[in-house]
Amino acid sequence: MWAKFAKFVIRFRLPFLILLFLLTVFMAYQGRKVELLYDFVKLVPTDDPEMVYFQQFLKTFGEDGNIMVVGMKDSSVYKLDQFTKLYQLSKEIADLEGINEVISIPNLKYIYKNEELKKFEYKALFPQLPPDQATLDSLITFAKTIKLYDGQIWNPQTGAMMLAIAIDKKYFASSRREVLTANIVSRAEKFSKETKIEVHFSGVPYIRTIIAKSVREELSIFLALSLGVTVIVLFLFFRSWQPVVFPVILIGMVVVWTTGLLGLFGYKMTVLTGLLPPILVVIGIPNSVYILTKFHQECIKKGDKIKALISVISKLGVVTLMTNATTAIGFVTLTTAQISILQEFGLVAAINIMATFIVSLIYLPAVFSYLPMPSPKHVAHLDFSFMKKILDGIIILVTAHRKKVYLTVVLLAAVSGVGMWKIKAVSYMVDDLPQTSQIIQDLRFLEANFKGVMPLEIIVDTGKPKSLRRPEILAKIDSFQYYLQTIPYITPPVSVVTLLKAANQSYFNGNIGDFQLPSRRELAFVQRYIPKEGTITTMTNALIDTAGQNIRISLKVADLGSARMDSLVDKHIEPQAKAIFGEEGMKVNITGTTLIFMKGNEYLISNLKQSLVLAIFLIGCIIAFLFKNIRIMLISIITNLLPLLITAGLMGYFGVPLKPSTALVFSITFGIAVDDSIHYLARYRQELWAHNFNVLEAVKLAIKETGTSMVYTSLVLFAGFVIFTASDFGGTIALGALTSTTLLIAMFTSLIVLPSLLITFDDGKHKQVKGDWTEDV
Repeated sequence: MWAKFAKFVIRFRLPFLILLFLLTVFMAYQGRKVELLYDFVKLVPTDDPEMVYFQQFLKTFGEDGNIMVVGMKDSSVYKLDQFTKLYQLSKEIADLEGINEVISIPNLKYIYKNEELKKFEYKALFPQLPPDQATLDSLITFAKTIKLYDGQIWNPQTGAMMLAIAIDKKYFASSRREVLTANIVSRAEKFSKETKIEVHFSGVPYIRTIIAKSVREELSIFLALSLGVTVIVLFLFFRSWQPVVFPVILIGMVVVWTTGLLGLFGYKMTVLTGLLPPILVVIGIPNSVYILTKFHQECIKKGDKIKALISVISKLGVVTLMTNATTAIGFVTLTTAQISILQEFGLVAAINIMATFIVSLIYLPAVFSYLPMPSPKHVAHLDFSFMKKILDGIIILVTAHRKKVYLTVVLLAAVSGVGMWKIKAVSYMVDDLPQTSQIIQDLRFLEANFKGVMPLEIIVDTGKPKSLRRPEILAKIDSFQYYLQTIPYITPPVSVVTLLKAANQSYFNGNIGDFQLPSRRELAFVQRYIPKEGTITTMTNALIDTAGQNIRISLKVADLGSARMDSLVDKHIEPQAKAIFGEEGMKVNITGTTLIFMKGNEYLISNLKQSLVLAIFLIGCIIAFLFKNIRIMLISIITNLLPLLITAGLMGYFGVPLKPSTALVFSITFGIAVDDSIHYLARYRQELWAHNFNVLEAVKLAIKETGTSMVYTSLVLFAGFVIFTASDFGGTIALGALTSTTLLIAMFTSLIVLPSLLITFDDGKHKQVKGDWTEDV
């Protein structure tokens, strides 16, 4: 079959090359449609009860994570000239298209008691700029008596203040958000330059925008780096340009096809799919290494390039198919997850891996059939004496020192097992950003001065409508909010109770001591002053549903990480809520973007674990089917699980947490690592038949035949993945470091542990069937 296919490729090589060119042009056109994802990916399934409730919350109360903040701490801002610039900054940002509202000291509004009309009004504290410093000082003094904004817009203890900027929903999840964010940042930085006041940016919209922008920038950088590393490594191996240029062109086609598939399927560019082009550059090169190495070997044997190319396709076709299939399985198992980002990543990767296989078997033979016969210079790498010495040393090790190999393996497995138990699963909202980044520094500033900026929502279902008329319910909410204020990393809560306190303070002429829940008798008087329409009513509607049954308590929380956030909810908030509201039959639900994001990461890690188990099972089945030998299958699986165990141990000892980016490593690397084992076992099986089922002889010859290519491809993979450690994203760094380490370890286990296990446990009695796929490999 493969011989016929080889002759078919050579016969119609020109039409094939034209077809590949046209397909690449088509994919390039489709790739133009790819857009960046400007929202946090939805990792929680839509039918999950918590996600269902969160969506209901959004419909009832609106977006909870649309606030961008600009923080500062400098007393000079209260000087008239500096304050004038702050006033202008607030107005300029408020006037930008896509901004719903800006809350800051210059455009602060407060609840004013209109005695004449017997109602509350929402009045601007600064309807115009103060004419002099004395007027400004007076108004600032009055502003600081408005307790509603304590801990929200300013911190009376530290003197810090912020601008809270609400972004329109239409801009929130679109490319326009990036332009809007840039406009806000440029105006704030201009203010900072003119006033010498340092500004700090944060909030969910800002963080999402920076991450999306970084994905685009890093895509280009890592694509260039991966291609550069590939060129260098290939040249060092082959020591001539022909085996470098044409594989790079092949990989260029695959990269175009990758972005083309994203556009064709209507997928957006995410942190994961953004890594696909450089990852596929690295994964695709081993095909070229194996094919060109075998081509050079066959040229020496046959002395004719066309016969050599036909022989290469005939002998490597099925092996390359199997190795690419196992690599693709590592990705395709991700499509079984309930998470769209994993499904898209796995599907596009798997399709392009198999496309790389097909293109490699067509493009490289077609191109090299037009080129001159390889000269002695081109095949000189086959006689690399240093590599021969390494392989001879490996042969001595596996034949004469297997006990030492096994002892080393057992010790490594035991030590790694201990380290694996030290792994902790922790993720953060800004997990992928380095601690030294300006975003993290700004976030820490705002957490130090305002406790946090990540949204957290608590909904109290009172069980009955019109709960604002029930003082006992308001008192319980007030008691609950008082408890929440004692938690150090939560901002003062905002609810209808908070507004009632502010209204009560206004009713009693702004006395600070009257910022409290009105008594039963006072409540009736205060509620009479609340207008049925206007800004105050709008604010109230954002904090209670239309029936008056579900009361929203809105907070901001520090980026504590999943472990501490779970502890906060499970051990503090929920028990206190149950103690206060449980006896009355009321229900309390805790939701918000922060909790949904944390739960999404849990789902992602769980799905990745399941994908790994499925990948191991499927690849095991493929090996068992190919070699018709359960013992060979078990030996191969053990050999390739060992690198994963060692990597997990290293994660535990070095404190690398289990999070989506690190969990992804295991599914990817297992499928790639097993490729070397399949190449080795195919050659081993062939040598068994050629040498009367002599296991020892077959092991040695298989090492000599496949060892060079295994080392070359492993080093290419190591060099290709290690470049990801140059990323600005912590998750990408971990992905690069752990994947490259695992694949390097897998090279040693395939060259040392696998042959040792074969000598010890394989009896060599492999049934030879005519037409078997390993025949003539």
